[in-house]
Amino acid sequence: MNPNGTRKFLISTLFYIMVMICVDLVGADNLTMQTVRKELRDVVVPNNCPHCANKKDIDIIVAYSDKSGAIRIITVNSKHLSPSWVWQDPGDKIIEKKQSSKMFKDRFESERTFQKGEDLPAPALNHSRMPLAIPIHPAKIKRKALRDERRKKRAAELMQLDKSTENQMQEAAIKRANEFDTTVMGKYNIWRIEYENPNSDSNLKLMDDQIIMAKAYSTIAKAKNDNALYNSLMQHSRESQLAIGDATFDAELPPRALDRAKEMGHILSKAKDQLYDCITMARKLRAMLQSSEDNVSLLRKKSAFLVQLAAKTVPRPMHCLPLVLNTDFHLKGYKGKELPGKDKLEDPSLYHYAIFSDNVLATSVVVNSTMLHVKEPEKHVFHIVTDKLNLAAMKMWFLVNPPPGAAIQVDSVDDFKWLNSSYCPVLRQLESSRMIEYYFKAHQASSSTAGSDNLKYRNPKYLSMLNHLRFYLPEVYPKLDKILFLDDDIVIQKDLTPLWSVDLKGMVNGAVETCKESFHRFDKYLNFSNPKISNNFDPNACGWAYGMNIFDLKEWKKRDITGIYHYWQEGNEDRTLWKLGTLPPGLITFYNLTHPLDRSWHVLGLGYDPALNLTAIDNGAVVHYNGNYKPWLDLAIGKYKSYWSRHVKYDNPYLQLCNIHE
Repeated sequence: MNPNGTRKFLISTLFYIMVMICVDLVGADNLTMQTVRKELRDVVVPNNCPHCANKKDIDIIVAYSDKSGAIRIITVNSKHLSPSWVWQDPGDKIIEKKQSSKMFKDRFESERTFQKGEDLPAPALNHSRMPLAIPIHPAKIKRKALRDERRKKRAAELMQLDKSTENQMQEAAIKRANEFDTTVMGKYNIWRIEYENPNSDSNLKLMDDQIIMAKAYSTIAKAKNDNALYNSLMQHSRESQLAIGDATFDAELPPRALDRAKEMGHILSKAKDQLYDCITMARKLRAMLQSSEDNVSLLRKKSAFLVQLAAKTVPRPMHCLPLVLNTDFHLKGYKGKELPGKDKLEDPSLYHYAIFSDNVLATSVVVNSTMLHVKEPEKHVFHIVTDKLNLAAMKMWFLVNPPPGAAIQVDSVDDFKWLNSSYCPVLRQLESSRMIEYYFKAHQASSSTAGSDNLKYRNPKYLSMLNHLRFYLPEVYPKLDKILFLDDDIVIQKDLTPLWSVDLKGMVNGAVETCKESFHRFDKYLNFSNPKISNNFDPNACGWAYGMNIFDLKEWKKRDITGIYHYWQEGNEDRTLWKLGTLPPGLITFYNLTHPLDRSWHVLGLGYDPALNLTAIDNGAVVHYNGNYKPWLDLAIGKYKSYWSRHVKYDNPYLQLCNIHE
């Protein structure tokens, strides 16, 4: 035997065994004995090794993995091999060896389709040249196909997810993050109570409840002549009340408040042991509840009275301004001067505005805000009507502060001689004893709550003909075809000239409807229990807003609108059709004669509603402070006041003299 040949054979055999071990370690967990013996078939024996060729006493070491994954080593002696084993020369079988390696690779890939740990078919020895094919169960093939199908479907869904959906998801996430309340302590807020932290005043509520229970037990103790317990309960009640003070939530309570609550708890526990009786306690608490409800009702009436009183009262700076202007008008020689644009007052081709007011500062804001947005100032004419008391002051203001380019006319309602009691039903009614009784004697009540019913209808503005002059526009301006009526509690934020081009479709009045809310329909303002009202009007008809109205004066005259107003006003002498005011008779007079304008032209509610949409206010052409909270009063809603104050020139000498500031 050639030692070199034997050495080469052993090295070749060991090398191939190591390759099979490596294959087993990287994933061929189920390499069978059949594969091992097949591959040993191709082991090359050198031609110059006669001992090898005779296959005598050659030990072959084989390593393989069993079903559990453990590595097994066996020794096979060449003399135990069957005669079918062939010893081949490598030089003649290179191509066949490559084909065998490819078949081994295909076999290896097919076996990997089985899940790890699953049983393979039992290994079998195969002495032929072709490998034994291992079948795959159809259920496993189907599961694999379903998994692939689900992956493809999910990928398609993700691909179809467009940008808009992603943006919606992001916006929703941002909204949820913004709404997440992370505050530890909250504060009671009348306008945003939904964001109140429910636990922000738990201790405060506990102490309030203790005080209520202490008062209830003290009454029972006094009835049973238990003076010691009565005095103790009253003393603890006073001390708890002092500890609470003006606190409205827990963070404002002093540090000793919890100790005070514990002490109160001890005395209440003692009182409960001695005095508690279910029926007696229920009666006492019911009586206390009734008393509290009566107090709340009384306070509401007082609050309503005081708000109405504050709304009617002229602040001292606002009262100062017309006095100073009136004085300068007469002392500084302005009486004979003319306001600008006298030749434009009756030109129907221009843009005409009507403002009826006795408030100088408010009227100046309407004029200033209007002129700020117009493109051709010289085409705009303002017709201002005030009362005799404020006539000089109104003229003085616009003589000293004329709007650039615009024409100004200032008249007194007292100079309209045709407006008398024989022609105007309202003036005739105001002179009646019944109306005097209603207006003046109702205010001589002994308390602030007496006579407070319908107090808002007793506002002095309803006594002024400035408020009713809007029903006589053709008589006041007989040469004009169209006119835009403006209240003095509005602010203009856009150019209003397009309103003159609006097609009113044969109607007389162009206004913004207010029937979005149910309480702004006809049945809110008119008495539909009266047959005169119920037989002529629809209770669900939409109301509309005074304050920014475009009137077609030609159509007005044709339909005799003033005559319609007179008819209904005379029928309401006893105030059975509607309460006082100008909106109810306006709704009746212009019934089925009002053309609805887009809501963006006129935004209402800045004088009473603190929860308006700020975007709608910013986009509105006219914003209206209708209600009691006028922007020049301390009652004004703070977040709306800037829309008005930005048009007030606080550096004006007259405003500074009267201490009018933001």
